[in-house]
Amino acid sequence: MSLSAALPAADPSPTPAESETPRVPSLQDAQESATSAAGWVEENWSTWLAIGLRVLLIVVIAAVLRVLVRRAITKLVDRMSRTGQAMEGGGLGGLLVNAERRRQRSMAIGSVLRSVASFLIVGTAALMVLGTFQINLAPLLASAGVAGVAIGFGARNLVTDFLSGVFMILEDQYGVGDTVDAGVATGEVIEVGLRVTKLRGENGEIWYVRNGEVKRIGNLSQGWATANVDVTVRSDEDLDRVKAVLSDVAERTSKEEPWNELLWSPVEVLGLDSVLLDSMVVRVSAKTMPGKSLTVERELRWRIKRAVDGRVPAAGPEHHQVAAGPPRGGARGTSPGRRPSPLSGAGS
Repeated sequence: MSLSAALPAADPSPTPAESETPRVPSLQDAQESATSAAGWVEENWSTWLAIGLRVLLIVVIAAVLRVLVRRAITKLVDRMSRTGQAMEGGGLGGLLVNAERRRQRSMAIGSVLRSVASFLIVGTAALMVLGTFQINLAPLLASAGVAGVAIGFGARNLVTDFLSGVFMILEDQYGVGDTVDAGVATGEVIEVGLRVTKLRGENGEIWYVRNGEVKRIGNLSQGWATANVDVTVRSDEDLDRVKAVLSDVAERTSKEEPWNELLWSPVEVLGLDSVLLDSMVVRVSAKTMPGKSLTVERELRWRIKRAVDGRVPAAGPEHHQVAAGPPRGGARGTSPGRRPSPLSGAGS
């Protein structure tokens, strides 16, 4: 066969323009794509609907449960406040219960309980929603654990302050109006927080004490206080006469207002506290209302001094000025050898 005969039989090669022309989808191709998508949606719509309903149910239940729990906690706090107001109405409870103290304590406890309840409910709901979408929670929980440990080490002082404040409030170690000795500062509590406690010192200064720094605390306003007065007498003084004078002062003080309310036990002459070469110390003691021991001590010293001088009766809180009477053994101001008073009060 010749070359000329074979060439016409070969197919002509396509030109570059003809090979790069895009294929236009036909109506039939579009119909097939739509049918395939509809079939895929039809196969999976039930799964999507189930997931959506489950997520909606979890969110609704979590929201309703959170509202109910917070409302219950609020009612509990209100009941605690009303109980405190009722106790203030009468008797000894009115002396021991402070309205502001109970209010702040109730609010702090309620705030902690509401925060903890919200965190638990919302966190559990979020984990359930992620599980509904079939997300692997193990890496997420591991990462959260590592982040929590890192934050705990970085903010350990803050965490310590917060936890200490929570336990102080729950155990009612102190409250507003109490006089406390916190070691680092001493004063009257004016505000109790979860992280910081505010104290007002004797000179009016305000101390901000972090709860985590309090290692020990002494509450001077709980229960009762003790008023102790040490009376110094000469070594040659008649102890029976001293005891008689002190007992008379104690009896009169216990019967007069307002000292009969401040004194929670009879004033007792305990006896000799110490004996020196030229003097002896007799101790007088009594239980008082919390925070009133210094007031009672000052009054007892005043009455004891006036009773020993003999210028006015041992009672008489209305006489709060010392009369300048004539000294023993001569006219006023004429005897340089005046005998000193055998008793002098010295507070312990």
